[in-house]
Amino acid sequence: MSKLKHITYYFLPLEFFTKVGRNTSILCVFLSVTISAFSQIPLNTKAYTLTINDSTEYTLKLALDNAGQPQYFFSNIFTPVCLTGECKPVYINFYWDLLGNYTRFDLPPRTELTRMDHKPFKPEDYEKLQTILANTHSLLKDVSMEDLVGKGTENLADSVDAKAGATLKTVKNEVIDGAVYTCYTLWHIAHGKVVAEMQRITETFKSEGLLHRFLTDRNHYYQYWAMERIMTDEGKVTMGFEADIQQVIRGKNIFTARYALQRIHNQFFVDKTRQRWLWETYQTASYPLQIAILKKMNSLSLTDETKEFLAQQLRNTNQEQATLLLKILSTQSTLSEQAQRTLAGQLASSNYANDIYPLLVKHSPKNKEVKKRMTEFYDLNNPTKK
Repeated sequence: MSKLKHITYYFLPLEFFTKVGRNTSILCVFLSVTISAFSQIPLNTKAYTLTINDSTEYTLKLALDNAGQPQYFFSNIFTPVCLTGECKPVYINFYWDLLGNYTRFDLPPRTELTRMDHKPFKPEDYEKLQTILANTHSLLKDVSMEDLVGKGTENLADSVDAKAGATLKTVKNEVIDGAVYTCYTLWHIAHGKVVAEMQRITETFKSEGLLHRFLTDRNHYYQYWAMERIMTDEGKVTMGFEADIQQVIRGKNIFTARYALQRIHNQFFVDKTRQRWLWETYQTASYPLQIAILKKMNSLSLTDETKEFLAQQLRNTNQEQATLLLKILSTQSTLSEQAQRTLAGQLASSNYANDIYPLLVKHSPKNKEVKKRMTEFYDLNNPTKK
């Protein structure tokens, strides 16, 4: 175990089971043990005692930095995993982020996990446990311990292969052979009822500083949480958080970027400076975000400068982008003379000339050069009507 006790397993979030089989009663007891027995304990913590039911208490700890700001939740857990009256103790440390998403586990010094036959976990078993606990949509969520026990199989050393139950066959990839009950118990601890309590606790720490920190964090759960609190239902941004929202839109996470862009009120992009920023963002964005930006622009009243940017961009687009660009320009109440000239200049060579022409007709150009190019295009495509 000396090679394993220093390993930390990362993945994504307490429930407990209370019974197994028809006549066997199981009670998972979550106890706090002495700090010295566990690894990686921060200097500053705040403890919360949670009552799960009439007989079970769970000690949750919040790690704080030197300024008293919350960092993450953790718990030093002991739980017996029982089968047919025989229990094996499990000591393990669980860690969650501030919104209750399970992040990692490690083991106290000189401890290890074992199978029901008391054989210690192999390195590949720890790796599989990492995968199991990382799966927030595990099939273990919807089964009970009763489902995992086949009649007449109570003495088969907790082996998946030894049991023929349909449920066991279904969840075989969700558990470790010989450690079904351990996997089940730990998964329900990691993803259980304590999550809501962690979210409640974090809400008590809400401040401008925490919101700024969450918006600029790489944890997308933090970003979503903060955006819900600094944007109204209409998408208006609380004063002082505008730069944070712009940073989210330009961030590397396409999902939070698109969410922010779609939620934000059109008023945010009324002025010339913000529209120029949005266009600059388009030029460096990934393709999915480019499409989201164009769709957003379709609902905006654009400045003449932005319209000219769009008209110029038409030369360097694919069909999907061109369709959106032309739709945006067609919904604008006016087109500047410069934008009209840019579009007219593409009538002779653009693949989208047949869409550009009616757009120009709609805006009734007054510029002689634009009208001349439109006439030339019309005559070329309608030779019989000369």
